[in-house]
Amino acid sequence: MVKEIEKVMPVVHIATVVPISKTVGANRIVPAIAIPYPLGNPAMQPEEELYNRRQIVEKSLVALQTDISEQTVF
Repeated sequence: MVKEIEKVMPVVHIATVVPISKTVGANRIVPAIAIPYPLGNPAMQPEEELYNRRQIVEKSLVALQTDISEQTVF
């Protein structure tokens, strides 16, 4: 499905298990934090967690704007 969406618009896969993302054919892959909390960590202080979330989202936005010719992990 990722490849079909990519025909219309770029897609970023925020993934907790990068090898699986590669296997399914995701082109732009941004590693996430952990399987139960891909964009967060409840053990962190709220300010730290917000900072980490923002970093992942900003990295994803950069990935969307980057021209690629093969699968890329950002």
